[in-house]
Amino acid sequence: MTVPKRLIFSALGTVSIAFHIGLIFSGLVPNLVARPLHLVLALPWIFLFTAETRRGLIVGAVWALAGISCSLYIVANEAALSDQYGALEGSYQLAMAIIILAVVLEMARRAIGWPLPLVAAIALAYGLLGQYLPGEFGHPGLPVESFLGTLTIAEGGIWGSLTGISVNIVAIFVIMGAVLNAGEAGQGFMNLAAAAAGRLKGGAAKVSVLSSAFFGSISGSASANVASTGAITLPAMRKLGYPPALAGAVEAVASSGGQIMPPLMGAGAFVMVELTGIPYTGIVAAALLPAILYFAAVWIGINAFAARYELAGLSKEDQPPTKIVVITALFFAVPFTVLLERMFIGGFTPQFAACVAILAAFVMLLLDARLTFSWPRTLERMEAVATNAGKQIAMIAAIIVCASIVIGVLGQTGLGVKITSLILSASGDALWPALLLTALACLILGMEVPTTAAYVICISVAGPALQSLGLAPLQAHLFVFWFALLSTITPPVCGAVFIAAGMVEENWLRVAGHAMLLGIGLYLIPLGMIANPALIALETDTAMALLSAGKIGVGLGSISFGIIAPKPIWIRAALVVFGLVVLFVQLP
Repeated sequence: MTVPKRLIFSALGTVSIAFHIGLIFSGLVPNLVARPLHLVLALPWIFLFTAETRRGLIVGAVWALAGISCSLYIVANEAALSDQYGALEGSYQLAMAIIILAVVLEMARRAIGWPLPLVAAIALAYGLLGQYLPGEFGHPGLPVESFLGTLTIAEGGIWGSLTGISVNIVAIFVIMGAVLNAGEAGQGFMNLAAAAAGRLKGGAAKVSVLSSAFFGSISGSASANVASTGAITLPAMRKLGYPPALAGAVEAVASSGGQIMPPLMGAGAFVMVELTGIPYTGIVAAALLPAILYFAAVWIGINAFAARYELAGLSKEDQPPTKIVVITALFFAVPFTVLLERMFIGGFTPQFAACVAILAAFVMLLLDARLTFSWPRTLERMEAVATNAGKQIAMIAAIIVCASIVIGVLGQTGLGVKITSLILSASGDALWPALLLTALACLILGMEVPTTAAYVICISVAGPALQSLGLAPLQAHLFVFWFALLSTITPPVCGAVFIAAGMVEENWLRVAGHAMLLGIGLYLIPLGMIANPALIALETDTAMALLSAGKIGVGLGSISFGIIAPKPIWIRAALVVFGLVVLFVQLP
């Protein structure tokens, strides 16, 4: 990257950080001001930051300027547009609506590829032309000015509540993650994991599991997790003689778990707050035990593989000294302690608590593991914070704003209600068939779009059906969210596996096969939540939640060991059957 470009985007990232943190302390800012400005700050990252040729820069600049102009028009005319109640007036506003929708679709395409914008484009086509469809899946027709206006100048489409989550909450935690990752916190995760599990049998794999759980809890991205922690853990596993397919699978499975591990959950926790109305603390409490069970199942699976391959632990010289472990652990322990104290004891909102934690993490950027200070290193870290935060905020904005088109169309056309009726009809009004249909839909959609977007779309159409069949809202949301994550390790499209396979230079199908065995909890725990509702009741019925978690843990452990360990087939079959019985039989 050239020096001028680097400086320009460092400055833009700094402005983005200042804007999003400023919103937390600025009082009430109209949504039709804050949310379009959020998009304005994201557009250059998607259209200009990755441009490598002069032509690419020019084309990207045209797209970015078009989106910025339309967004600033909405900001400048916020009061007047609010009085239009989502109805476009005149050809200029109609053109503006078409342009900004096209920009959002192209923005998502450049950020994450074709699938999500294609789904959004089909949804738009349905909204515009659905009256020509025969049968019950058509709709009476919507005036173009009202349909497009609700999507673009009101809070029922791209400026809706999902975008509000991206602006007010997710961006703050992304900034926190960028600050932690720029300093010693990432190495602190690795050191603590190595000290805790390095000497155990299969220790290098267990270090990967722990470090990925720690790191993933703030990164919220399976792919980022594989690329970052995998750069350290994968060579360590290969050096100790781990089969490449197993090494890649361990990292892919462990990294995928970061998206279900509180507090961030790949932005899913904050989306659930908005969609369910349940406080953030309640979401985190409900998600905690299932996430721990997932990693426990992976841990047991590693023990089973260790018996098959005689996996060694880390040698003493490969483990960090205790002093270094303690010092580097403080670089993430202090900000996390501040975050939790402000939320659970101080009683502040998650975004305010994260702002205070960012301040603590920022101060710690000034020091390294030897507790020395260096201006050049500090400036380099600040530049990394600005660049990474700006880029990641833009990536999430591209996903969420595009997904908001789909949600807006579902709401205006009533298609969500019709799909809900179809699920109920196909399942014969029975819960478990409806769950399996929903799981299949989540898996298919999750193969094509990011986890959070897949979750939002699936819960919008399947959530009402599941709740009408007796599921509590949080049960339905966690079930859908977990199954939206399946595609990270399940063929044919499994992003975390692809990245890990490339890093270990192994056939991705072999890696995926091992990953599905290790990640068996990803398939079974959501079903366990339905059969054992007390599992997610940690906040309201702690004793029963822990008892249910213990029961499910025994079942998962039995199944995981049974499908992997080198034992006679009849023992393995007995373990699997026993595990399934324990998993699905409810406590009295």
